[in-house]
Amino acid sequence: MYSEEIEIRTGERETVRDITGECRRFVEGAGSSDGLLHVFVPHATAGVAIIETGAGSDGDLLTQLRELLPADDRWSHRHGSPGHGRDHVLPALVAPSMSVPVLGGALTLGTWQSVCLVDTNTDNPTRRVRLSLLAG
Repeated sequence: MYSEEIEIRTGERETVRDITGECRRFVEGAGSSDGLLHVFVPHATAGVAIIETGAGSDGDLLTQLRELLPADDRWSHRHGSPGHGRDHVLPALVAPSMSVPVLGGALTLGTWQSVCLVDTNTDNPTRRVRLSLLAG
């Protein structure tokens, strides 16, 4: 298995950050033409999703997460910025890991699919993402 941890700056706003380019570069450098790319976010307040970006779906996802997980005082987990407890519930809805098949040295994503880091935690502007390729 080939593995590497990358750092992604998400800033101080809720974000859906496209990391498909980073995933492609990682796979190209892995030296294996077939396998499974595993993407893992080792954080308690972020997740990864495959979603279309640039056509409004990324914003729609954040809007729906705000509706499902409001940033208010209902949460038992209460450190950090107001409503931060909801960020700890996020990984139950947007998983912290995923796998993408790799064939012929390329990610087998659909035409409009992108690998994205989903981060609603404005208290933590930098994230780590573990990319691992299990050669097939």
